[in-house]
Amino acid sequence: MPTPAAKRAPTYVGSGTARIPARPPMSPDLVAALANRLRPRDRWLLEILHEHRVLTTRQIQQLAFPSISTTTHRLLKLWRLRALERFRPAMEVGSSPMHYVLGPAGAAILAQRRDKTVAQLGYRLDRALAIAHSDKLTHLVGANGLFTALAAHARTHSGTELVIWWSERRCQKVWGRYARPDGYGRWREHHREADFFIEYDTGTEPLHRLDTKISDYATLAETTGISDTPVLFVLPNPAREQHLHDRITTHRPLIATTTLEVLDAAGGPAGATWRPIGAQSRRRLIDLHSAGGER
Repeated sequence: MPTPAAKRAPTYVGSGTARIPARPPMSPDLVAALANRLRPRDRWLLEILHEHRVLTTRQIQQLAFPSISTTTHRLLKLWRLRALERFRPAMEVGSSPMHYVLGPAGAAILAQRRDKTVAQLGYRLDRALAIAHSDKLTHLVGANGLFTALAAHARTHSGTELVIWWSERRCQKVWGRYARPDGYGRWREHHREADFFIEYDTGTEPLHRLDTKISDYATLAETTGISDTPVLFVLPNPAREQHLHDRITTHRPLIATTTLEVLDAAGGPAGATWRPIGAQSRRRLIDLHSAGGER
């Protein structure tokens, strides 16, 4: 959970500064101008932000751009046209990265593509920006970062692909009666595929709450037959990871864990970062479906 200092009002960057030209007001003419300037990659980014709510500059670069500089320049243009909105969360020390959400003109473009109104799309600017003040911001950005890291890996490793990336909201619609993953994905490496659920733990919940989540996944597996999909817990430190291993005795569904430190050292979630419950060694994401034999 953010410290009291970190929960100060975020900075909505660029509003009212002399060096940045004023943005045009929201209007049908602005939406038309934006539609004429959008590239296919921009339209895809609008869809991604509508689905996943918030991404940092770095995460957007991992998904679609060759460099941070290129990313920053393009995002600035999209922000000026109100396709995106942005903010920078306050921090006690240093500065946080820029965070982006869907803007009103971007939402209007998406609504037009679906032959809907913006209201029917489910978009409101105040709701989009509410994540800036939410205690869930760190959690959501962290979970999204696992998927953007996989996408970045796939861009530089032939034969790999992030085939599916579902948001927490989509997971809740499909499986919410039984469990509420922070995300669901499918990873492909050279004609092999691995499905997975993500649980991103920031360390704020008591461990017994994680026990409850694992029980929920067991219910999901028993009720739906989805028993071979690993549940991947990302934990903030090695001590919490070991405590979780010490508490769990079930082997179905498969539970595997990692820490932020291990993810950094191994170069991301595609590598040998995941430690199945009962195992001593870590496995690559694509190999987790065969991890059941190692105890």
